[in-house]
Amino acid sequence: MTSPLRVWLEQQEALLRLRLSAPKPNLVDAAMIEALDAALAEHLDNPQLRAILIDAEGPSFSYGASVSEHLPGECRKMLTGLHALILRMVESPVTILVAVRGKCLGGGLELALAGHLLFIHPDSELGQPEIRLGVFAPAASCLLPELMAPQRALDLLVSGRTISGAEAVAAGLGVETVEDPEAAALAYFAKHLLSKSARSLRFAVQAARQDYAARIRKRIASVERLYLDELMATRDAVEGLEAFIEKRQAVWEHR
Repeated sequence: MTSPLRVWLEQQEALLRLRLSAPKPNLVDAAMIEALDAALAEHLDNPQLRAILIDAEGPSFSYGASVSEHLPGECRKMLTGLHALILRMVESPVTILVAVRGKCLGGGLELALAGHLLFIHPDSELGQPEIRLGVFAPAASCLLPELMAPQRALDLLVSGRTISGAEAVAAGLGVETVEDPEAAALAYFAKHLLSKSARSLRFAVQAARQDYAARIRKRIASVERLYLDELMATRDAVEGLEAFIEKRQAVWEHR
C-alpha cells in the first residue's frame, strides 16, 4: 500500500521532512496518523536533528480527519492514536515547523497547531468545523485557548467558521503569512537553526515549552474522556456524523 506520507532527511540529517502525500484532501486518518507517529518515533532521537518541517502535497494542507473513523466503534482507537501523535509533537524537543496553504481544517488544523512554528499562506482557510457535525474538536479545544485569546478560540470552536491565514497570524497562530510557506520555513531553518548546536536547541525548546506541554497533556486526557464517554453517548453526535457521510441534512433532537 502506498504510504500517505513522504519522509526524508536533508541538510546532513539536520532537517527531517514530513510531507502529507494523499492529495487533495490529505486526510488525517488512521493511516496518516500511524505514518506520522512512526516517522517521529524513528527520527526524534537523531542527535544531528535541528528541526522538522511538515508540509503537504497538493493545493491544501488537509481537509481534516476521516469522518467515518469518528463513528461509534472506531472513534476510540482513532482518537487515542491522534492524541498520542499530538502529544508527541507538543512535547517534541526538536522544533517542528509547519507550512500551511489552502484548506487546513478539523484534524488537519489540530495537527498543524501541535507544531511549534507555523508559516501560513495569507489566503489559507483554517477552522474547526466539527460542531457542524454535532461533535467538537478535542485537541483543538486544548490547543487553541493556549495559542490565542480564549474568546477568539471559543468563537472558532462553537461557530465552526473558518478564518484566513492572515487572520490566523494576527491572532497569534503563526509566525508570518507568506506566499510560499514551505520556502519561508526552509529559510527560517537555514537562517536561525542550522548553525546552532542540536543539543542546545533541544534544551531551549524544552525550557520554553515544558509548562505548556504539561498543561496540554493534562487537559487532553480530560477532554478525550468527555468526547468518548459523554458526547458519543448522545443521539445528536451520531446523527451529525451519519448525516455527513450520507450527504443529507442532520436532524437535531437536542439529546
